[in-house]
Amino acid sequence: MQNKRLLEYHVEAPDQNFTVGDIYLGTVRKLVTGLNAAFVDVGYEKDAFLHYLDLGPNINSLNKLTKDAVAKRVNSGKLANFKMEPEIEKLGKIDKVLSKNQPILVQIVKEPISTKGPRLSCDISIAGRYIVLVPFSNSVNLSKKITDKQERTRLQRLMSSIKPANFGVIVRTVAQGKDVEELDRDLQTCIEKWENGIKALRDAKPRDRIIGEMNRASSILRDMLNESFDSITVDSKEVYDDIKTYIRTIAPDKENILRFHNGKNKLFEQFGLEKQIKSLFGRSVSLPAGGYLIIEHTEALHVVDVNSGNKSNTEEDQEATAVSVNIEAAKEIARQLRLRDMGGIIVVDFIDMKKAENKRKIHDIMREEMKYDRSKYTVLPLSKFGLMQITRQRVRPELNIVTRETCPTCGGTGTIQASILVSDIILNNLDYILTKQNERGITVALHPFLYAYFTKGFISEQVRWFFKYKSWVKLMQDSSLGVVEFKFHNRFGEEIEITQVN
Repeated sequence: MQNKRLLEYHVEAPDQNFTVGDIYLGTVRKLVTGLNAAFVDVGYEKDAFLHYLDLGPNINSLNKLTKDAVAKRVNSGKLANFKMEPEIEKLGKIDKVLSKNQPILVQIVKEPISTKGPRLSCDISIAGRYIVLVPFSNSVNLSKKITDKQERTRLQRLMSSIKPANFGVIVRTVAQGKDVEELDRDLQTCIEKWENGIKALRDAKPRDRIIGEMNRASSILRDMLNESFDSITVDSKEVYDDIKTYIRTIAPDKENILRFHNGKNKLFEQFGLEKQIKSLFGRSVSLPAGGYLIIEHTEALHVVDVNSGNKSNTEEDQEATAVSVNIEAAKEIARQLRLRDMGGIIVVDFIDMKKAENKRKIHDIMREEMKYDRSKYTVLPLSKFGLMQITRQRVRPELNIVTRETCPTCGGTGTIQASILVSDIILNNLDYILTKQNERGITVALHPFLYAYFTKGFISEQVRWFFKYKSWVKLMQDSSLGVVEFKFHNRFGEEIEITQVN
């Protein structure tokens, strides 16, 4: 969250295998020369897809090590004395490199999306906090976002001197200004992960996960944690302990911002998140000044329509109104792409503007807002029809939160008992419980509208009950109940099972 507004929302399902970054021992099922690709069995219901261009130049070296490890000829992932195989041709054919039923070490680069299985790569990489380790390579590459020439030279020299032979390194943006000790610790952690994976390969069976990506919470912290974070709140003791241990290793100075939530309210209620989630993931998304977006999804692309709605006409003309709504829409669309993790092709239909400088302005604002997105993206200028095309890297399925609820009162049938009778039904039930069952200390939970009806006035219905039954009936508001729903509880807080008395 930023300024109390939700920016990113990730869900980790307990049965969700095939996370981006996981490394599996797969089996080549089919070679398709027309696509120059292979289908690989990694245990998903559909075979995963591996294209020739994703094999990586050193696939022969990887296959050699995999074969030796499976045959138990090697027991370590150290590559210092490993004899590298020649690199493959950039434009070669897949059947010259792989064969059917061959065991192969693969990494998930895209999770299963819609009807497609996972997308794989054999260009293995192991992500740390400051660096990414690339086995069978010897190069040191730096993030393009590190722009300081002196810092680039320092990091290049530093990593070249500490990295082991036959391992390449990609230096991440967060490594700027870090000293050799921190970078070396991160490097050793990645190497240890790789070596443990190769040891696991000795006893692995096909479809086994060899190296697993860390849980979603820790991987988000690894990739995103920076100086701007001022609070991390967790409501699970187990996850809290995991994150505390992890933060202690990657950023000890940030350990004090981690908090465990054990208040009476749910964590998401406390931060106003439930309401935001319900309002942000629907088909229609409101803009602060009155406009709204309609977001539609198809198999091929996502379409966003910008509407002015009841936007007040404070601007002097139609062009100014269009520009003002479009600026707001551009900011919200950039947030929605991150929030829903929408990928592939996105087409935005902005409100028509006539002036070229206004079209340029919207394009510039969209690029500026997308700057903080971690996924790779391209934003094209508005076309003649006022459409903006955006492509955004899609590595996991788009997040769809169901924001429509089944009516708690009618259960989806569309009909309810005559609502005008509900007060009589409650009174009849109350009379039955207090006179026939002789219960005392009754509490009735009901919708705030009903609560207001029974408690309004100087001599309210609730006070009349007291005079009639010589027993005070406590009323409790519960907004989760439907307008004509109610529940009776005894003095121990247990629900009283009753047949509604009409």
